Amino acid sequence: MIVRTLLVALVAGILAGAAVTPLQHLKTTPLILEAETFEGGGHDHAPHAHSALALVTPAHAHAPAGSDGEASGTAERLAGSLLANLVLGAGFALLLSAASLAANRPITRRNGALWGLAGFAVLTLAPALGLPPELPAMPAADLHARQIWWLATVLMTAGGAAILVFRRETAARLGAVALLVLPHLVGAPHPADIASPVPASLAAEFVMASLLVSAAFWALAGLFTGILAERFAGARRPAGLRAA
Repeated sequence: MIVRTLLVALVAGILAGAAVTPLQHLKTTPLILEAETFEGGGHDHAPHAHSALALVTPAHAHAPAGSDGEASGTAERLAGSLLANLVLGAGFALLLSAASLAANRPITRRNGALWGLAGFAVLTLAPALGLPPELPAMPAADLHARQIWWLATVLMTAGGAAILVFRRETAARLGAVALLVLPHLVGAPHPADIASPVPASLAAEFVMASLLVSAAFWALAGLFTGILAERFAGARRPAGLRAA
């Protein structure tokens, strides 16, 4: 069963990563390229990824001047995004499969997208309320402090959500709400100087585009995991039971 789960998650993640890459290329890459024109303003930038599980954006390496250089740079970005998304997709699907096994609730084609959106809520949306996706040339707080806050937020959100789903006691539900709210009451770390050459409208558009792409990524990972899990189980089921 473990081998089957790993295989399903791997294939589902690869499919999700390949499917979301064109959307990412259309929605977030142009915003990153535009933000790169504001770099060089003297800010000391920390890496912008909140964690290895956040939806990554293409590395912002400048392409050589000229149409050939631009085409080559675009191809390199797209290839880099695809490779990163294949790895991330597999990771997303493995996390969803592990959560499914731990909760003893199977992922199916009917609930797969919901499983994926739950993963999005825990690992992307909740941390983004305090640490929204950042563009190049934007100031950032200490990376270590941000990672600690991100991890604490993910763990508390996952715990609170699980309690709300699986427990019915009033005290337990109140504790779950406290877990969900506490990281945001404490607040995420932010730099002392928040001045940025990037226009606020561009930053806001990037946040929305990044969250949209991330939600699609997680939903596809869950959906493909459910579809493949059912297909694999059906292929192993005796013929006389398939109609049951």
